[in-house]
Amino acid sequence: MSDDSWPTLPLEEWQDTYATLHMWTQVVGKIRLAQTPLVNHWWNVPLYVTARGLTTSIMPYGKRSFEIDFDFIEHQLLIKADDGATAAVALVPRSVADFYHEVIKTLRGLGIEVKIWPVPVEVPDPVPFELDQRNASYDAEYVSRLWRILARTAKVFEEFRSRFIGKCSPVHFFWGSFDLAVTRFSGRRAPEREGADPITREAYSHEVISHGFWPGVRASGAAESAESVGTIREPAFYAYAAPEPEGFGQARVRPQQAFYSTAMKEFILLYAEARRADSPEEALTEFLQSTYEAGAELARWDRAALER
Repeated sequence: MSDDSWPTLPLEEWQDTYATLHMWTQVVGKIRLAQTPLVNHWWNVPLYVTARGLTTSIMPYGKRSFEIDFDFIEHQLLIKADDGATAAVALVPRSVADFYHEVIKTLRGLGIEVKIWPVPVEVPDPVPFELDQRNASYDAEYVSRLWRILARTAKVFEEFRSRFIGKCSPVHFFWGSFDLAVTRFSGRRAPEREGADPITREAYSHEVISHGFWPGVRASGAAESAESVGTIREPAFYAYAAPEPEGFGQARVRPQQAFYSTAMKEFILLYAEARRADSPEEALTEFLQSTYEAGAELARWDRAALER
């Protein structure tokens, strides 16, 4: 691997791999969704960054438990059960349909029968996994770059999270919108969002200020998320408040390269700008803290009770 801890990730060079990996994470994520009880705001759904990739963490299966890990160093999908049973699926150029069928077959070989709704979410014109022959790319170098960025970002997010003693999400990877996120809560219920479906109604039942990293919208638009529909076609860090307090978009935030997208209703710090800073970690921390302070002040959060 390169020594570059914040590597470049030009979207146009890996968007086919991005599309395929997005669907693969949805296959695995839907297994976690099927096997775990609902936690507030769908916190039982995401994956987590590890020292080698992404994991479901432990999931129950009858009297057994198992977990599924994406290993982006050896480029394998590892399935491990608490009785010592293990299996692996190679992460190589292969269609979503092939990946889906092999994962289900491999689980079955371990005595694990899992039923999921095999249709991707949060993408336009979804193709059922078993029929998706279109997405079949896997460039190991760019997947490794993505993972290294997620790992570095997670470290900054965890430090930022530690300063908050109110309710706060884990640092987790949402496979639907394909972003790494951490979300703080004021403790107050939020008015129901206009046109909310059951998913967004649960996700935004309380006031939040959320931060994340997102690889950007591919040219096809296939990676657009419910919260990030806009024109950002490159990796970026984001911040938003829901509901958004009056004046949030006009707030002065740091670093100076950050800007507010009226289309997305989010503050954006392009990854390329953070990467060029003398200290990307410090630039990202400034962005997280200043956007949080702007939202918390304008929404009149009880900061004395919520922060260390």
